[in-house]
Amino acid sequence: MLNSSESMQATATGGLAHKLDISRRSFVKLAAATAAATAASAAFVPQALAEDHNSGSLPEAGVQRIRTMCRGCGKMECGVWVTVENGRAVKIEGDESSFASSGNSCSKSQASLQACYHPDRLAYPLKRTNPKGDDDPGWVRISWDEALKTAGEKFLEIEAQRGPNSMFSMCGTSRIYCMSSALAAQAILNTANTHQAYQICKGPRHVATGMVSARAYSWMATVDRPKVYVQWGGASELSNYDDSCRTTVDAATKADHHILVDPRMTNMGKEADIWNPLRPGTDGAIGLGWLNVIINNDLYNDLWVKRWTNAPFLVCYDIEPSGWKQGGMGGSEEIKTRLLKESDVTEGGSPKKFIVFDQLGNKFTYFDAETGYWEGETPWEITGKEAAQENLIPGMTQGFVPDMSPFNPEIDPQIWGEVEVTLKDGRTSTCPTVWQVFNDYLADFTPEKVEEITSVPAADIIEAATTYATPIDPTTGYGNGGIQYMLAVEHACNSVQNSRICDLIVGITNNFDTPGGNRGATSATFGEEFAMMGSGLGMGAPELWDSVLGVEDIPLLKHHKIWADSTAVWDACNNEGSPYPLYGGYCQSGDVMNMSNALWGWEGLKKLDFLLDIDLWHTPTSQLADILVPARHWLEVDCPRRSQGSGGMEGSHCKCVEPYAESWFDVDIIIQLCKAMNKPWSADPENPWPDSIYELDAAAAPMGLTWEEWKKEFQEKGFRDCKKEYPEDWGTYRRYETGHCAGGRGVFVPGLQTPTRKQEIWSTWIESYHPDGAHTLPMYNEPPESPLSQPELAKEYPYIMTTGRRIPVYFHSEHRQLPWCREQWPVPRVEINPADAEELGVDQGDWVWIESPRGKIRQVVDLYHGIRPGTINCEHQWWLPEFNGATKGFDLVSINCLVNKDLRDPLCGSSYARAYQVKVYKATPENSPFGNPIPCDVDGTPMISTPDDPRLKAWLPGGQGTEAHRGY
Repeated sequence: MLNSSESMQATATGGLAHKLDISRRSFVKLAAATAAATAASAAFVPQALAEDHNSGSLPEAGVQRIRTMCRGCGKMECGVWVTVENGRAVKIEGDESSFASSGNSCSKSQASLQACYHPDRLAYPLKRTNPKGDDDPGWVRISWDEALKTAGEKFLEIEAQRGPNSMFSMCGTSRIYCMSSALAAQAILNTANTHQAYQICKGPRHVATGMVSARAYSWMATVDRPKVYVQWGGASELSNYDDSCRTTVDAATKADHHILVDPRMTNMGKEADIWNPLRPGTDGAIGLGWLNVIINNDLYNDLWVKRWTNAPFLVCYDIEPSGWKQGGMGGSEEIKTRLLKESDVTEGGSPKKFIVFDQLGNKFTYFDAETGYWEGETPWEITGKEAAQENLIPGMTQGFVPDMSPFNPEIDPQIWGEVEVTLKDGRTSTCPTVWQVFNDYLADFTPEKVEEITSVPAADIIEAATTYATPIDPTTGYGNGGIQYMLAVEHACNSVQNSRICDLIVGITNNFDTPGGNRGATSATFGEEFAMMGSGLGMGAPELWDSVLGVEDIPLLKHHKIWADSTAVWDACNNEGSPYPLYGGYCQSGDVMNMSNALWGWEGLKKLDFLLDIDLWHTPTSQLADILVPARHWLEVDCPRRSQGSGGMEGSHCKCVEPYAESWFDVDIIIQLCKAMNKPWSADPENPWPDSIYELDAAAAPMGLTWEEWKKEFQEKGFRDCKKEYPEDWGTYRRYETGHCAGGRGVFVPGLQTPTRKQEIWSTWIESYHPDGAHTLPMYNEPPESPLSQPELAKEYPYIMTTGRRIPVYFHSEHRQLPWCREQWPVPRVEINPADAEELGVDQGDWVWIESPRGKIRQVVDLYHGIRPGTINCEHQWWLPEFNGATKGFDLVSINCLVNKDLRDPLCGSSYARAYQVKVYKATPENSPFGNPIPCDVDGTPMISTPDDPRLKAWLPGGQGTEAHRGY
């Protein structure tokens, strides 16, 4: 396998072979050359626009070193220093005050210099003059006034003619300043239909934990240095949405034990103590196997299970589900459950008092979900001690760990077996506990049975589960750390259940909201929704969600109230198999390639009456826009930011350079779009359409500061440690004890964020939307196109395809046009075990076809012993910015062209992006268009496939750029 310091050299077919191509020294020299590029690419800022949309101040002239946060990817918020010389960014380096990133500054961060000054960046608003799908869109430069006026009029026209839910928005990344398409679009377009990458990227983990414990408590506090580091389904040493890169490398290195759960050996995984190399898509089976080992060996925390889960609640199969109205996002929803309640046994009883049997008193008692207390219980005194984590980054606060409160008055809720109860109508019913029901299911997932499913040896499953669950230092009063479960668990039609299983493992082993455990998104002054919604807009009307696209197949979309289903969106754009069509919308940070079947999405976008796209580049999505407008790069904007995961850090982007050409800040673009549609962004009648400075000041106001005052403090003092700044919230663990988990905002109720205020093994939300019980427990379902579920299909398509691995120089679809990045990684690679390659007759560097029943694409063989035989690992989100054709080559190389669009997770709709069957065969002149195994543009020009391609130099600052984009 090539590592991140290696590059690729041309083979006879334009493939790849091992060769060190660029050293760090030459990389630094190239950086200096880029910094000294001619003034030909310097930013041109029309005076009126600079005054109207100034999005933050700049330092004085000369040489300045500006503290900011990198967004070279949309993932972690790494602190960096940017050196600016005479108004031009010339250097980016890590900021040691950024403890959550440990002073790291990766290749994507360095290459941001090339992105900011790239000759292919969008410079002006453009409108299409040729039909959609033409290789030449016929772009014509227009003014911002015309662009916004045209878009506003078209949106109002579609809404007037077609009504609510007739449009949609597209959203991606985690750059919060460009994500109004996630929230504000609902009010702007009067729709619940948003196509969000969130549906397939961390969103399933967040909605899963939101339903069964606490929202986004999938995030793990890696910065706390867990004693056992579990790396599950990702390569966070390269990139991740919470702690990553040097932070996780240090955590794994310093941990007593490192466990890897992944079909392939990751870069950091080679240092792991234990590896569970599962068959792709069988994460849930491995997790249930771990739970089987943990429970049968009494490695679970008995007090947590009895006091903070609904394990002791009783399941009554002899009653109809009933409950109460529960407040939720944008309205109330009905909870209907078969869990036994006071209202089931006593006329006029409360539906929120859940019946349990007290073994100590030999009597029934209850837990009151309304108050958060057990029968007879009153608020308790919080006692505890400082955390005792080793190897913390110097200066980091340990934090306070409350003791786990005992039952008072003392009870011992029964969790095993069943009890007989008398219902209010006089009938008797034998009711098992939730714990018993779950363990009856779990009995089928012995390590030996899980070995049959996953191919992981039973002994390795036992070792991994035992190592994780056995406290290394019991004197701390908490476990060894959480599980950093990542993207792979979300992509095989079992994403919510996989997340529930990991969440339960964490909970019962005493790692929920503990040092090094899973504890959710950082609590800070800054929220995660900066400028995603204006105060004058409000959320979309609740009734819009009754008919959100996909709700017929995925009823919980109405509960989540976050996204429409991606496949349903493309069905509606194509007006095939959908309850109603879509006619228009806008894209802001999203793209057509990220989920469902990309070819189907492309065809759908071609059919829209109108599409507005906001971007930095010409992309496959923008190729189908009617109006295309230029956004600003992260070096050009101010924005508040806290750790989106459990990093516990607060800081901000600080504008480093003047914006390029006529680009605008995303925040100002959307506010001015609202103005063009006469929809007030702000609730202030005196200022309905403020500018981004107004929003920035509002973000800093809770600190008692203006935005400029906050920036000054940040430059001088660096990043805030949120444990130190907010000691009663982020500085305190086990917040289910203090009321900061379930309550907050001045209302403090003990417990978690579920309807029962417990970690729900029996999910009341899922039961309410799926009363057949098919998904109520944490369960495993075989991927729908696997060797076990479709053996006949596997005969024709014998290889299991996985994808989504992290690439050091790319972020999903981004950076293929940056010379430093593309030189290091010029072609999409498919990892193949050498034994499989020999059988296929292919070698290192060969181009191969990868085919599913839906289509085929090409990638380059990368021989790797670290991928299990019978499995291949493809790269995702590839497209070819050097191409002039309409599709920009995504249809030739993007793995999501092979996806079965109709197979999705039944609880959130996430796409079936990996763990399906494909065939692989060598690409030859005879079976390749233009007689060339290398993918070619519409005129036969091959893609960039070697690091010495002269087109890379054309992309350097001051270069000519791609021919089709010159002048735009």
